[in-house]
Amino acid sequence: MTRIGLISDTHSFLDDAVFKHFEDRDEIWHAGDFGNIEVAEKLAAFKPLKGVYGNIDGPDIRQTFPEHLRFTCEAVDVWMTHIGGYPGKYHPSIRREIYTKPPQLFITGHSHILKVIFDKQINCLHINPGAAGKQGWHKVRTLIKFAISNEKIHTLEIIEMKR
Repeated sequence: MTRIGLISDTHSFLDDAVFKHFEDRDEIWHAGDFGNIEVAEKLAAFKPLKGVYGNIDGPDIRQTFPEHLRFTCEAVDVWMTHIGGYPGKYHPSIRREIYTKPPQLFITGHSHILKVIFDKQINCLHINPGAAGKQGWHKVRTLIKFAISNEKIHTLEIIEMKR
């Protein structure tokens, strides 16, 4: 079993509460818009970190993290990208691939809107953890915790932090 802490859109702000919420996690996944390399370094020093760069990230983040990250976790095919859309409204840049070679888990950021949607058409769970930073129009900062084991995604928990 792998226990994951999922975060996105920190925009250079990393609340100390993130470390408390993710202390029982095996890995942290960041779905882009770190804001600065210090956020990535702090997360990576705490737990193993996987991530993708977002549209606001500069060269330091873009040299460290890819735009798209496709990998396997506990036999689950995972695709993480910052700007990917969601079921029924996938971004044009990924639409062809997601329909021809769908992952089992598709993770995005960018919108600052927390979403957990199962796409029946392609048999894929979409997760957007919302935004954990203070920049943007969102009123609540959010994180997601979940686990993957035996090819199943389970025990998903949404964490809300006051803005």
